[in-house]
Amino acid sequence: MVAAVTPAAGATKSETAGATTDGTATGARRTGRAGGRIRPDRAGRVDRRDRAGLGARGRVTVRRTAGAAGLACAAVLASGCGGPAAGTSAGAAPADAAQVRAVTNAADTLGKAGSAKVSSALRTASGGTWVTITGTGGFDFARRQGELVLLLPKDAVGKEEHKPITELMTPGALYMKNRGAGVPAGKWVRVDTTRIPDGNLVTGGATEPLAAAELLRGAEDVTYAGTVRMQGVQVRHFRGTTDIARAARTASPAVRGPLAAAARGFTVTRVPFDAWLDPQGRLRKLSEQFTMTVSGSGTAAAKDGTGAKDTKDAQGAARNVMVVSTTTYDAFGTPVAVTMPGNSDIWTGKIVSAQP
Repeated sequence: MVAAVTPAAGATKSETAGATTDGTATGARRTGRAGGRIRPDRAGRVDRRDRAGLGARGRVTVRRTAGAAGLACAAVLASGCGGPAAGTSAGAAPADAAQVRAVTNAADTLGKAGSAKVSSALRTASGGTWVTITGTGGFDFARRQGELVLLLPKDAVGKEEHKPITELMTPGALYMKNRGAGVPAGKWVRVDTTRIPDGNLVTGGATEPLAAAELLRGAEDVTYAGTVRMQGVQVRHFRGTTDIARAARTASPAVRGPLAAAARGFTVTRVPFDAWLDPQGRLRKLSEQFTMTVSGSGTAAAKDGTGAKDTKDAQGAARNVMVVSTTTYDAFGTPVAVTMPGNSDIWTGKIVSAQP
């Protein structure tokens, strides 16, 4: 079976896990000021004093269907892929105008950098444990294309059960190899990212590195949380909330379509983020939080690792899943060669299953 993304209704309930001082998630559960869980109201709003570290409140629903778009969605949502972003840094203060511009212009700064090595991680709570999909590769910001090799989680006994998935990211399209049962070996699957209701922000298993930065164009309530050392460089840590719809209106033409699709697909479009910029204003690390609602068949309600109720039942009711996409940027200027598949290498037949 395969899955595709459709918009969900209503607000989500979520809470984040804790983090180390440099923003690396620890998996510890965060609580509110009086020790209670931090929860948004019905409109998805949170008291500003409790906002830092809260899971994003955008969400989409997965339903069973067939086709290449469903293939892209299922790998992330079936396996589990997200996790907590950075926690609150002591002494965070409102960013000044120049600092806000550095954050909202991060995509332009990456474009001037030319290219970089990148790594990705998508983490989620699945059955009470954090599960991660990791990726490594490179991205050419000027040509807006790159390649990532994704490693899917091992099974419960630690056995490697999935082949690495190669993804080629291009404007408006995602190409995947070793994805989906029924796809012949060596064949690629092509997905139109403007037709995926979350704009391929998470459903492909990794957020396109430049699209992640483009999302910052909608940043609001930006705070400066101090400096840390990362990759041997002193970087500035910023935290805030971006809005997908607002970002889509000011995004570069090549990514405007996918972000506009995401703005329509997520019921709540506000996305908390943590961003680390080097002295040249280049992103070194970016974490963005999303909350998705997954539907499907199941047998019982339970609590998952995020503290959100798993309401999935035999009728396929929804359950909340927090997804955190983290991208790391390094070795700027490294040449990135991307070889696109020919038409004969792209699979256009039936995809039996997208289960990884």
